[in-house]
Amino acid sequence: MDSKRARHATYNINYHFVWCPKYRRTVLGKDVARRLEELICEMTEELKGELLDLTIQPDHVHFFCSFPPTIAPYQIMYRIKGYSAYVLREEFPWIKSRLPSKWTRSFCVGTAGHVSAETIKHYIQAQKGC
Repeated sequence: MDSKRARHATYNINYHFVWCPKYRRTVLGKDVARRLEELICEMTEELKGELLDLTIQPDHVHFFCSFPPTIAPYQIMYRIKGYSAYVLREEFPWIKSRLPSKWTRSFCVGTAGHVSAETIKHYIQAQKGC
């Protein structure tokens, strides 16, 4: 994956997010999953990110993406979860009766780039000799 450019930065920041509905309920069926994918794509584009991969299971979501360094991971989740919860609850009224709130407040996030942590350590150690 190539580096991307922002106004004052070159970056390659890839995130792997995982989150689930409240009480880990299996409410992300076919129609809901299809609509959720559209909503995640919309919000990713609005936030100037790039969707790299997305898997929606009945009880959780895996979202692999790249975003500029101007937006923090918690902001990404806040916007995607908030927007999708609002729209899904409007379009699928039965979700409201099953869940008082759509998503849990928590999520898991990990980062990935095109260089391993070991490579970075070796590079930094090599710079000490300069």
